[in-house]
Amino acid sequence: MLLDMASDGLRDDPPASFIAQVSALFPVEAEIDKCLTRKMERRASGAFHRASLEQIEGWFARFLEANTKGPFRIANARWLNGGASKLQVAFELDWQDPARGPLHETVVLRMEPAEALNTNSRRREFELLRAFRGVVPVPETFFLDEDGTWFPEPTLVYGFARGVTKPTTTATGKVAGLGTDFGPELRAKLTPQFIDYLAKIHLFDHASAGFTSMDVPEVETTQNALWQLNRARRVWEEDTGEVIPLMRVAANWLERNMPTLDRVSVIHGDYRSGNFMFDEPTGQITAWLDWERGHLGDRHRDLAWTTQPSFGHYSEDGSTYYVCGIAPEDEFYRLYEEASGLPVDFERIEYYRILNAYQLVVGTLATAYRVSRLGKTHQDVLLARLRALPPAFLDTLSNLLREKL
Repeated sequence: MLLDMASDGLRDDPPASFIAQVSALFPVEAEIDKCLTRKMERRASGAFHRASLEQIEGWFARFLEANTKGPFRIANARWLNGGASKLQVAFELDWQDPARGPLHETVVLRMEPAEALNTNSRRREFELLRAFRGVVPVPETFFLDEDGTWFPEPTLVYGFARGVTKPTTTATGKVAGLGTDFGPELRAKLTPQFIDYLAKIHLFDHASAGFTSMDVPEVETTQNALWQLNRARRVWEEDTGEVIPLMRVAANWLERNMPTLDRVSVIHGDYRSGNFMFDEPTGQITAWLDWERGHLGDRHRDLAWTTQPSFGHYSEDGSTYYVCGIAPEDEFYRLYEEASGLPVDFERIEYYRILNAYQLVVGTLATAYRVSRLGKTHQDVLLARLRALPPAFLDTLSNLLREKL
């Protein structure tokens, strides 16, 4: 029996044999395999129960008691908005840092729900944020509970980033920062920073960073593309609630046409409007967030993701499309090549656009359905809203494939 013919019941309460089957069929990086396997093993554990601020503060206090020395004080706990997959709480924290002595910090506790829209690694996110401190603007990292020893789920704690994700005077009306209109003045200030930071990420010397959570794909092979495709195929098989023939056609095409890797880069994975904060008066970017899709791989994956039509908008007269509300597409690529010194291969971008479209269908049609169905997250209303997007993403996937078949 085909995996995607399996029943809802089998996926709601997956036996070890099903988990092992999808893991064997779709090899991925070791850290991603660990995270996806954990998700499936815990799937039948019940629905998400939102903890109170007092409970979260208690978990944090016990973590600090076990992992720090000296007195500490936690105050002013409050929920944070934003983020389509993780539970976030801000605190004021006074504590003793072994290297710097007494500190007062505003910190953000970022914890997974019982099951998220994006299943990924808090260790990976922690390592990426720590590695890029001083390279691009990112929050400072403080603590990591990698396996959910002190908290109910894996959790990281980092510094509070100040700024806004969209102009306070512009209403965009779209979820998660998609289609943000920055306006001409801010656009002129943000564009060079947006592109320069992407170039710095792709040029970063990953070998010197000491990453432990990311496998390094081999150059001049298709290993990277296969890992990324397998991750999406595996999640589809784990989460889907219906049979979509187009998804099998797309997966087969993607496997037959995998590009080789010319250079290993750090990939942010979700580089777009809505995932950076900026100071509105000056237009300075203050923080890049949401590194949870990060990996080592092909820079064209980021380029294809950033330039997706759904992430940008057209000018008022409808004549010019702005990538993520930042710059016209041809200008975006030109400025990127100038900033990075790396060539842009449009054949590879076309491949990753199809993979990205496939991945968007997986997330909105399969995972959003499964997580909402089982009540595994605090964001079930948002995920239910995302269920309205698959027809548009399926149409995009179909049109992209039609050009290739």
